[in-house]
Amino acid sequence: MRVSHNISIIGRVTLFTAAVSAILCTLLALVVMLAVHRYATGALSSEIRSAGGRVAMTVEDRGGADGPLARQPGRNIQVVDHQGRVVESTPALHGKPPMATFTVDGENTRQEVVCGGVFGTDRCDIVIAQSAHRPEGHWIVYAASPVLPVWVEPWLAALICGAAALLAVAITYLGNRIVSTALQPVCAIRKELNAINASSLSRRVPAPSARDEIHELADSINHTLARLDAAMTQQRQFASDASHDLRSPIAAMRAEVEDALLAPDETSVTTLCNTLMGSLKRLGLIVSDLLTVARLDAGAPAALVPIDLGELAAQECEMRHQTTKTLTCRIEPGVVVLGDRMRLGRLLTNLLDNADRHAESTIMVNVKHEDDELFPAGVALLEVIDDGPGIDPDKRELVFQRFARLDSARTKDAGGSGLGLAIARQIAETRGGSLRIEDSDRGARFVLRLPLHGGHPSGFKPAG
Repeated sequence: MRVSHNISIIGRVTLFTAAVSAILCTLLALVVMLAVHRYATGALSSEIRSAGGRVAMTVEDRGGADGPLARQPGRNIQVVDHQGRVVESTPALHGKPPMATFTVDGENTRQEVVCGGVFGTDRCDIVIAQSAHRPEGHWIVYAASPVLPVWVEPWLAALICGAAALLAVAITYLGNRIVSTALQPVCAIRKELNAINASSLSRRVPAPSARDEIHELADSINHTLARLDAAMTQQRQFASDASHDLRSPIAAMRAEVEDALLAPDETSVTTLCNTLMGSLKRLGLIVSDLLTVARLDAGAPAALVPIDLGELAAQECEMRHQTTKTLTCRIEPGVVVLGDRMRLGRLLTNLLDNADRHAESTIMVNVKHEDDELFPAGVALLEVIDDGPGIDPDKRELVFQRFARLDSARTKDAGGSGLGLAIARQIAETRGGSLRIEDSDRGARFVLRLPLHGGHPSGFKPAG
């Protein structure tokens, strides 16, 4: 078994083809030889019957045979009278008793294989008995010839076996060529994959022209390479953006520290700490968001429990009662989803933080039930609407990219990490939901849809 695992696919297929073709060709040779033997035996029996019939007709007409009884070498004939005495026989059987004891059947002829006796030990002959009618009674003419061997003739057996062996070799060679040709694209794909590394993910493996399984394999590999290329590009861009966002507060803190060192008499510890605190908070926010992104990308398990989305939104609104913006919450009770409370809370926090940064004066939060064709129980819909400048339709997907900020956001606010909306959408999609920006009369309207948890009554609220 271990040896077979070390053999290539071409070798294994070739060995299998050779074994199968050898077995089938051997069986074919046996069938052909048996068919030839049966045909030759039938022809020999006809010849023996014809020779015996000729002698029987002569015995009926003249009482004996004129000339030699057998005209073919190896044939033996006996004429036995009505009293069972051998009247005439071929030279090889002179003075010997009848070669057989059976008599003819209703058709005046009978054929059997007789072994031993007058023919000698270890020899079998085909014996055909035919009746000759004489006035004194029925005589019997026995005609015999040795049984043909299975191979009939040595040269014929050699011819059949040679043809079978040649056919087996041809089939094996053809199978080897077919599998070798079929696997050539696989070798090309393997060589190309060996040459692809992290710096050349844009390369693709060659796809064969034939629309077969190997072509589909090449397509799948190319699609995988395209996804890896996109992921690596996104990863590099993510690292670049993260480095840029981390460098800004670090550079600001370094500048403050250097100024304090250059003029220590003009700077107090309290003033320096207050100045650095803003940059430290920004660093903490970025690091926290980076950790969240890493956990989401790694598929960290979440503690899934039934959550009343309206109650969660109401709690978030309650914690923001000191905001300078007018916050209005319209909550429909009993909108229960299955999710992780901390992650859903983070999603709401990010949406409200974004709205708070860009709203002029008003923020509205709506939670309600909505019918959906894909989910029999419906979906939970949460809207966060602000009265800010809004987002152009062609840039609504851009804001969900990591570290992406619109120009207006960069000039107005530098407190966000650029990851809040990306994290919010990723949390929504991990629960089978969606987060999009939809049309609004004024400002931006973020719409979250999550599948409802249909296993609980409409008024269900988790304990605590």
